[in-house]
Amino acid sequence: VESVPGCEARLRTVPAVSTVIEATETSVPESGAPYVELTDLQECHGLALGSPTRFGNMASAMKYFWDGTSADWLNGTLTGKPACVFTSTGSMHGGQESTLLSMMLPLLHHGMLLLGLPFSHHPELMTTNSGGSPYGATHWSGLDGKQSLSEDSKRLAIALGKRLAETAQKLGNNHD
Repeated sequence: VESVPGCEARLRTVPAVSTVIEATETSVPESGAPYVELTDLQECHGLALGSPTRFGNMASAMKYFWDGTSADWLNGTLTGKPACVFTSTGSMHGGQESTLLSMMLPLLHHGMLLLGLPFSHHPELMTTNSGGSPYGATHWSGLDGKQSLSEDSKRLAIALGKRLAETAQKLGNNHD
């Protein structure tokens, strides 16, 4: 995203879903990006949504967050904004594409404009053996999560972020 002049990425995360009745997460994460707030959706000009793959689906914490956005859905907060999706999983056949598709569903309901990676512009999609999909960027992290990002996966992720930023600019959604 930030390879496009005038564009800035705002990183956010979602809190874990509590396995007990009383929520126990602190209001600020101990490390990493801050928790997403609904105002982040209002302020974004484009959205790159990522989640680890969990049995071919987005993580439950991500689904829980989207389940709480009905007011924004009714208000059209995200309507017409561009979006893309990305994921990482422990195995090559762990459900990357179905995870990407599961993340697209709430974005479609919100009226977002989904972007992928066209084969015509990204020959790596035909030759990579480490991840990548026309539906979005993927990464194969290995069972221990320590598999480094391959050059193909890196190029595809950068291309997707650049495509998102350029589309937001073309739609007049660039940052001032």
